Amino acid sequence: MTRAAADAVDGDRLWQRLQTLALHGARADGGVDRPALSAIEAEAKRTLIGWGAALGLHPHTDILGNLFLRWEVGAPDAPALLLGSHIDSQPTGGKYDGAYGVLAALEAVQALQAAGIRPRLPIEVVAWTNEEGSRFAPGMMGSAGFAGARDVAEILGRRDAAGISVTEALAAQRALLPDIPERALGRPVALFLEAHIEQASVLEAHGVPLGIVTGMQGKRTFRVDVRGEAAHAGTAPRARRRDALLAAARMALKLDALTEDAQDIVRFTIGRLDVMPNAPSVVPERVSFSIDLRHPDAPVLTRLGDAIAATCAEMASPCAVTVTELSSAMPQRFDAGLRAALAEAAAALALPAMPVESAAGHDARFLEPICPTAMLFIPCRDGVTHHPAESIEPAHATAGARVLAMTLAGLVVA
Repeated sequence: MTRAAADAVDGDRLWQRLQTLALHGARADGGVDRPALSAIEAEAKRTLIGWGAALGLHPHTDILGNLFLRWEVGAPDAPALLLGSHIDSQPTGGKYDGAYGVLAALEAVQALQAAGIRPRLPIEVVAWTNEEGSRFAPGMMGSAGFAGARDVAEILGRRDAAGISVTEALAAQRALLPDIPERALGRPVALFLEAHIEQASVLEAHGVPLGIVTGMQGKRTFRVDVRGEAAHAGTAPRARRRDALLAAARMALKLDALTEDAQDIVRFTIGRLDVMPNAPSVVPERVSFSIDLRHPDAPVLTRLGDAIAATCAEMASPCAVTVTELSSAMPQRFDAGLRAALAEAAAALALPAMPVESAAGHDARFLEPICPTAMLFIPCRDGVTHHPAESIEPAHATAGARVLAMTLAGLVVA
């Protein structure tokens, strides 16, 4: 019976939905720009809701804008089986990051229905809010708030580069989706499964179409604020300048040296730099920059992260500096039982699979502490992601959805 769910997966339908969703926020270069809690994302959610409605899935949202499509079966108060990912993108994002996980989950539910499988537990397809963190920092806002890992009031007070708060953005999106009921945040769930493109090239290098994710490397993020003094670029002597940009540059080089390792395991990134007043003829007065630090070993991540503030202070003079840690997530391992279920489904379908570790962060990070959680990867070409050239093979997308459907069927059949 569980094999019937896999056989009912329609790869062409899944692929067409991926291309249709990519029209919301489509870029001229083939990529996608779909900011979290934007009007464009609201349009994409409306499309998802329509697909779900055709399957009898009831939409709900919560105070953080997470979208749930619920198949109301079994005991109405029972914890649901949760599947999905996110649909927001980077400004120069691709079509498949996040979106594949949401639409593969929807396809798995539709396959169960087509196979005549009626679950004993409710099933929900979820699209988490602001996974990317490109509009509101840090990312994975919706899943972290749902899981109780971050304070909701703090999340709601975050502002984007235009000064719009999460609260304001949520109100604007609710106005665009006024008919979607809101329910309490953070209900108990039975488990969480997230399918995703790998965002690396391990599967492709091994010629394997599926990855059973063993766990996720740790990540710490920081904001560094450097305070100097504005001055005239033509008249201020170098000896009297308090150039915040030069101080920030010294910090960046020192931090790069601090995090260098011979095995090339540490991932250190300064991805955002804001200069004020950002005028050609003014010595920069203030500079803020981001730090993204990752490592699969908790002691190493702790040691390097804890050294960042002192390193920045060492290179700050004659300026002042403040280092704020925005988020911290230690390395984790996913549920062994769910990983085995995914592997068994792949084997039963004669689809090669291998264990892989996730170098990127995903919403599953925050679900893992509160319920059994697992992830399934499919390859992305050349490991390219967060880029318009992001690409996957239709056959791999179908294979992932088949394994997801068969695994889900095995979990819900009485």
